[in-house]
Amino acid sequence: MENKLDHLKQILGKVSDFGYAIAVLDWDQQVNMPEEGDLERGEQISTLHEAAHNLFVSDEVGQLLSDLLSDSSGLEPDSDEARLIKVTKREFDKETKIPIQLIMELSQATTMAHNAWVKAKTNNDFKSFQPHLEKIIELTKNKAECFKPYDHIYDALLDDYEAGMKTTDVRKIFSDIRPQQVALIKNIKESNPIDDSFLKVNFEKSKQWQFGVDVAKAFGLDWKKSRQDVSAHPFTTSFGQKDVRITTNINENLPTSALFSTMHETGHALYELGFNPLHRRTPLSNAASFAFHESQSRLWENLVGRSKFFWNHFFPKFKTIFSDQLSGVDLETFYKAINKVEPSFIRTEADEATYNLHVMLRFELELALFEGNLRVEHLPEAWNEHMQQYLGLVPPNDSLGVLQDVHWSAGLFGYFPTYAIGNLISLQLWEKIHKELKMIDDRISDGEFSELLEWLRNNVHIHGAKYESQELIQKITGSKIDAAPYIHYLKTKYNEIYN
Repeated sequence: MENKLDHLKQILGKVSDFGYAIAVLDWDQQVNMPEEGDLERGEQISTLHEAAHNLFVSDEVGQLLSDLLSDSSGLEPDSDEARLIKVTKREFDKETKIPIQLIMELSQATTMAHNAWVKAKTNNDFKSFQPHLEKIIELTKNKAECFKPYDHIYDALLDDYEAGMKTTDVRKIFSDIRPQQVALIKNIKESNPIDDSFLKVNFEKSKQWQFGVDVAKAFGLDWKKSRQDVSAHPFTTSFGQKDVRITTNINENLPTSALFSTMHETGHALYELGFNPLHRRTPLSNAASFAFHESQSRLWENLVGRSKFFWNHFFPKFKTIFSDQLSGVDLETFYKAINKVEPSFIRTEADEATYNLHVMLRFELELALFEGNLRVEHLPEAWNEHMQQYLGLVPPNDSLGVLQDVHWSAGLFGYFPTYAIGNLISLQLWEKIHKELKMIDDRISDGEFSELLEWLRNNVHIHGAKYESQELIQKITGSKIDAAPYIHYLKTKYNEIYN
């Protein structure tokens, strides 16, 4: 068995290398590539996808997995070996159902769509992006058809990001938390407004950049294993266990945008850099799920970065750097301003109380698109109607509305629900952290994050993809994904801020 497992790992290592090479090309496209390079880049990425797919779904891998499953009955179910076989078999079964031609068409379509989306967003021109999106949705539907029978077509999409979760599960979670968040926002609207006007003046870009870099370093991001660049939409990507890239986007007149994006992406990067070295170049060297990945970014961005404990330490430095803009602003005023609840157009800049409503909006639109109840040409109008319904706003243009996110240009349908579910997981982890690390708030107030990072390394990061999200959260906290800690956190925090 050992020889067969070693042979399987050798093949998986090559498949992993192809994946990282694709990630390099994708990162370069979003950060460096000239405007007219998209066609050839699409061809290059498609070629690598084809090579990786053919290697992974080969008869040789199928036979190795069959033999290993027969020989592994004596293994401890939670051992690395048993879990590697289980996770690889699940991925193999999924991958073998998708025709290689479809994989290549999707790869080419999404690569071409990225630059089209950037131009459309810049020029407020949805119609130029529409044919790209129509093609991606058509191909994604074809991909979902490969996984029939299913209860709902969206189940096949969701499974790529949150294995085992169903559309009905997401609907229940959202139906549980939406009325409570709406009621909270209603109560806040009836409270005295918070002044954040001092954050909406010019903050020098280079100083914003450096402060964000310093915070990421304080969190524990190793700049010998990472770097930050600028992209149209902030993201994190990995080229291996010792090379993880993050990006941000700087708004001169809103310093919290780049800062919290950097904190968010740092959370993702710390997770990627914390995977078990023994799992390198295997399917276990991945996140438990996209929701778990999101729990890490939201934890560092919100539970740490928007806390008063964090700013006890960092506000004096921030105020020194931006002394003119923050003249006369004290810590309490600043803390309330960065946590102001106000429905907004942009999801990535939304406050904690309204953020999930942005996600629910996208979830409903995706369902309508894949159920056949909404045509792409009508998407901008549907978006605006949902914004009015969910947040009481109507975007003045499509750049602030339907074109704001990069995800659909990349074919990432089924991804958005994981953002909200990640929020729930982050609070379950946060409660557990506070039970085990009694002085953690004091450590954060001192600008000391090593204890927190070590806890996350030992309890979350090290497991990688050994466990699915429901398994892992139960292993850590004793309970499956639960919205109660999240709702309690929001109510407690905002009752204090808004009296």
